[in-house]
Amino acid sequence: MYRLKNYVAGQWVEGSGKGTPLFNAVNGEQVALAGTDGIDFAAMLQYGRTVGGPALRRMTFHERALMLKALATYLNTKKELFYQLSAATGATKVDSWIDIEGGIGTMFVFASKGRRELPDETFLVEGNTEQISKNGTFVGQHICVPLEGVAIHINAFNFPCWGMLEKIAPTLLAGVPCIVKPATLTSYLTELMVREIIDSGILPPGALQLVCGSAGDMLTHVTLQDVVTFTGSADTGKMLKQSPAILNNSVRFNMEADSLNCSILGPDAIPGTAEFDLFVKEVVREMTVKAGQKCTAIRRIIVPEHLSNDVIKAVGSKLGTTKVGDPSVEGVRMGPLAGKDQVGEVRARLKELLACCEIAAGNPEQFELVGADRDKGSFMPPVLLHCADGFKHDAPHDIEAFGPVSTVIPYKTPSDAIELSRKGKGSLVSSVFTNDKKFAREMVLGTAAWHGRMMILNAEGAGESTGHGSPLGHLVHGGPGRAGGGEEMGGIRGVKHYMQRTALQGSPSILTSICNEYIRGAETKEDVVHPFKKYFEEIQIGDTLFTHKRTVTEADIVNFAGISGDYFYAHTDETSLEGSVFERRVAHGYFVISAAAGLFVDPKKGPVLANYGLDSLRFTQPVYVGDTISVRLTCKRKTKKENREGQIPQGVVEWDVEVKNQRNETVATETVLTLVQRKEA
Repeated sequence: MYRLKNYVAGQWVEGSGKGTPLFNAVNGEQVALAGTDGIDFAAMLQYGRTVGGPALRRMTFHERALMLKALATYLNTKKELFYQLSAATGATKVDSWIDIEGGIGTMFVFASKGRRELPDETFLVEGNTEQISKNGTFVGQHICVPLEGVAIHINAFNFPCWGMLEKIAPTLLAGVPCIVKPATLTSYLTELMVREIIDSGILPPGALQLVCGSAGDMLTHVTLQDVVTFTGSADTGKMLKQSPAILNNSVRFNMEADSLNCSILGPDAIPGTAEFDLFVKEVVREMTVKAGQKCTAIRRIIVPEHLSNDVIKAVGSKLGTTKVGDPSVEGVRMGPLAGKDQVGEVRARLKELLACCEIAAGNPEQFELVGADRDKGSFMPPVLLHCADGFKHDAPHDIEAFGPVSTVIPYKTPSDAIELSRKGKGSLVSSVFTNDKKFAREMVLGTAAWHGRMMILNAEGAGESTGHGSPLGHLVHGGPGRAGGGEEMGGIRGVKHYMQRTALQGSPSILTSICNEYIRGAETKEDVVHPFKKYFEEIQIGDTLFTHKRTVTEADIVNFAGISGDYFYAHTDETSLEGSVFERRVAHGYFVISAAAGLFVDPKKGPVLANYGLDSLRFTQPVYVGDTISVRLTCKRKTKKENREGQIPQGVVEWDVEVKNQRNETVATETVLTLVQRKEA
């Protein structure tokens, strides 16, 4: 029998002892043994801190992002291996696609965001400079630096691939090494993927370690620089969160727990409407995908009282045609639960729910299987419940059967729907199906504080909808209360969970030297060589050009109005200025920045390839006829771009631009971005 190995301190090692047998969810055959007896968890954490951490922190965000991109690309070439083994977990092709390719796709998201939204630096300068002194000689700036510990990711059994990848992607991008502890039940699939990751040689040593089995005393060795994340049951999460070392060291603990997610049908979505059909389709999908074993699955189906029977009939009809059995058999739409213990757990919770609910569709005692043996596999059919009074009975809002079980709960008024939604005490996601904008707004503003994510769906958005139960790397995944109070992913927000935010205070020049980003008021460097004549490598942060001056004339305003077509009254009609904010006809703001460009641009062909963009434009003072403007152009930040075949090697230079008038008053500010040629290939 194959014994799973743990990846510890750069070596694949078996745990000692008997180990835990793992079984095929479809046919009950043993797949592997898992165990961690004898593993030195303290040494494992120390290896991550002393080997993996320094290696990752030496890399910039862009280098880490390219590493993630390379890894995701590599895993895509191996995905058929993962699909083959995923079948043993009871997953259908669609279930496996969500787990495997959904996880790889999330890694691609963070690779892309790391390159587009983070600097080519080892740390992040966050937000604007804070002006905390009168004359600007003492300022504040926030930075985020990688934590110097290890992130321990404890995952659930239902997504052995996605659960790992969606956590390690932002962690590695932040520059922090990972220890992955998948749920033992399906850890054989995680082990296969980690083997491929390690074999790729893409990650530096110590960046990723794996535990297949018990976490032993691992959490007793965590320090203030470590992070622990957990996905699973709320009870287990609370127990882990109270570990003495976590409490004593104020260790960051992020929990994403199973919750009583709900979906609300709007009163306008009557049978025959697109929204009604979409609602029914989504409820059925969330009950049957992964056999309902999703932390985001719809558990509470909140519908208008007068539509309850219509919903039950429509959902029940579709569930009745859902074939349950061996996912490898043609036509099977729902496979087994992950294991027999899970079947027992779901049946126990179903029994508790039946104290106040009735079965509306499905029979847990009598159901047909396709190509499978009920005694050998871990099967259970979808069961739709009905609770006539969701205010009188708390069970549907408190008890979760983590499988293909959902409850229809009626409401009379929009206020009732809001209150029923809240009774779940916090969830990962809720959804609203309606084409009534007023109702949609009422549901969101009435319940958003109780849910981590909300999907509002009508016919217009249905074609490209990712669905109620699909967390995305771009958006936060987590929720308040019962859902754990944590937050994962959410784009760059998720990266910052693994970084320390530190407030810096000092002079602009000192902070500029630390942050490698020009802060207004810092020392500047003038050169006889125009900055636009310099290659990317030659330009330094703080390089500055003070331009000659230009006096604005009435002809400038008239001509710009004619060229642009902008005849706004403040520029062209002096008789209409009474009661306005202007004293007399004012120059167009866009003329001012165009004239500023004319002052700082060097017209000759050189290393500057193109204008790449403009950010943070502000017009702070009006410019009138007779005013004289000049410009300060200072290199603020540099970012090297990835080399592409057939393209000139280049980088992006951000220039801080300040336009002043003859009284030394700032009239406009902006950040100009230019593409600049690099000397190196």
